[in-house]
Amino acid sequence: MQREKRKDNIIQKLQSTDSPVSASSLAKEFGVSRQIIVGDIAILRAEGHDISSTPRGYVLPQIGTTPVYRIACKHDSSKILEELNAIVDCGGILLDVSVEHPIYGELVGNLHIANRLDAKEFADKIIESNAPPLSLLTGGIHLHAITCRDENALERIKDKLRSIGILFE
Repeated sequence: MQREKRKDNIIQKLQSTDSPVSASSLAKEFGVSRQIIVGDIAILRAEGHDISSTPRGYVLPQIGTTPVYRIACKHDSSKILEELNAIVDCGGILLDVSVEHPIYGELVGNLHIANRLDAKEFADKIIESNAPPLSLLTGGIHLHAITCRDENALERIKDKLRSIGILFE
């Protein structure tokens, strides 16, 4: 398959799903190496496509009316899974995590965590990779961009995080 056709197919695939799509699955589908897909994604980004990379694959932002909110949290590494589960259990989807670095400014990590399975996979990946979370840079303080149905869902999320001592106010 030629690069231009493959790039068009990659965009169509990303537009047709709400779930992240891994480079490996795209490579298998199109009969090329994972590295070829990574290169295609880089070219698509350079062409102006807003493709985000998450721990589970690539996503395109879904155009819609669901509001995005930012919440501040503070906790140590042992509370990551509890925090993620609290948010998804109350109807939230975690889009990203960000911290404010004194030299680099805002550092953002894309998440796209929509359920407990996503949360567990992310928490397991942190443990397995021995990679410190971004919040380690800021004493546990970090922000999440989340989306949820409405303000009532946001309040449920905040109440839950407050009750477990994670909401930073």
